[in-house]
Amino acid sequence: MSVRVRLTLSYAGFLMLAGVLLLAAVWVFLLRYVPDRAMLITPDDKPGHGVFPVRSALLDVFAPKAAAVLVFLLLLGLLGGWVLAGRMLAPLTRITHATRMATDGSLSHRIRLPGREDEFRELADAFDAMLAGLEAHVAEQRRFAANASHELRTPLAISKALLDVARADPDHDTGELIERLHTVNARAIDLTEALLLVSRAEQRSFTRERVDLSLLAEEATETLLPLAEKHGVTIETGGDLAPTSGSPTLLLQLTTNLVHNAIVHNLPEQGAVRVDTGVRAGAHPEAVVLTVENTGEKLTAELASTLAEPFRRGTERVHTDHAGVGLGLAIVKTIAHAHDGTLTVAPRPTGGIRVTVELPAASVRQSSTRTLPRVPSRSR
Repeated sequence: MSVRVRLTLSYAGFLMLAGVLLLAAVWVFLLRYVPDRAMLITPDDKPGHGVFPVRSALLDVFAPKAAAVLVFLLLLGLLGGWVLAGRMLAPLTRITHATRMATDGSLSHRIRLPGREDEFRELADAFDAMLAGLEAHVAEQRRFAANASHELRTPLAISKALLDVARADPDHDTGELIERLHTVNARAIDLTEALLLVSRAEQRSFTRERVDLSLLAEEATETLLPLAEKHGVTIETGGDLAPTSGSPTLLLQLTTNLVHNAIVHNLPEQGAVRVDTGVRAGAHPEAVVLTVENTGEKLTAELASTLAEPFRRGTERVHTDHAGVGLGLAIVKTIAHAHDGTLTVAPRPTGGIRVTVELPAASVRQSSTRTLPRVPSRSR
């Protein structure tokens, strides 16, 4: 039986039960006290005057009427229960219709259930929010797949063109050809590894361990210090302990990407990078913060907010030798979300950007017991 039929039978059954209980109460509290044989004489002592009805007579009159009332209650319960159940279940029909449309691939449909705030309205609103999230996620995945296909096709097309040139001109300098093929192949490998890293982070297929972001910041800056010297960029590191829980490998990749981007996308000369870690004061729940900011050209807030999207690069970055594959901040964002954190990109008033990563803190203790030593400023 359908839910509507079960609800109808339930309503009718409860109504019948209430009627039977009412009739039983009449019997228990009234009819049982009526004598089976009795004669009531009026005060004027006239015989045969004012006879009181006996129990059997009352039952003969009461029983058919009670049965008719029960039949009426049964019909009323069935009809009223059917109508009431239909009205109560009407929102579920709209939700079911929206679910079937979503199953068929239409994620743009919304229930938008009207009426007062009740359980059905809450369910419909939650379903609409889920559809909106799914639609945005699917659109992002499609855009990401299209961009990834385009980015992967570029090195393959270049390699094919180089090979066609070599085939058409056997006397061409093979050394130069091999060098260019090596460069193009290295870029394709970097892009593929970046895509695999994004996929791994999104699947959250990693074991969580206790990690201190301050130590990862030190390791990343020490590793990239030669690159900073090459670009004439000064790195400063400071802050407090920042304990969190997650994958040390992925979080180190997150920190390295941030510092690398800050170095590469900086002023041509006398640029600066600042890396800070710590615990967000007064926050509940506790969160650790990693902030990387650099000098550079001035960016608008709209442009800065799009830098974390896959294959998006800032002004003129795509034309430099260090354009990368356009997944640096996208990888950072994915890793941060996989660790239940957030990524914020904001322009600095004097130029450059400030990137802030917030992750859940592993412990609220010992958050400010040690200050990181500053890395000595070095320049080319």
